[in-house]
Amino acid sequence: MSVVPTKIELAEERELRITWSDGQVRRYRFQEFQDNCPCAGCRERRSQAAAAPPETGLLTVLSPEETQPLKLVSMQPIGSYAYSIHFNHGCRQGIFTFDLLRKLGRAE
Repeated sequence: MSVVPTKIELAEERELRITWSDGQVRRYRFQEFQDNCPCAGCRERRSQAAAAPPETGLLTVLSPEETQPLKLVSMQPIGSYAYSIHFNHGCRQGIFTFDLLRKLGRAE
């Protein structure tokens, strides 16, 4: 039997704390979710960035949303195996399975 979240709460301004059915408690930074988004678009962007030539001194242009502090907008269960996590900027397509969530974050 796999472990499942039993409690999810805001830990700090930009962190979640998830208590798992086996008693482990893990803390997650919001940025970590965006950096590890499993959707096809984000995976493609990460692979392109890894294959890109060295920096040319150009600056990245940010959208107005990306200039704001990262905030959690919603977290919706997807069946009994995952959560869809939406922030005020960044991708909103990722489905974070319980297995992926368990690999992310840090144990308390």
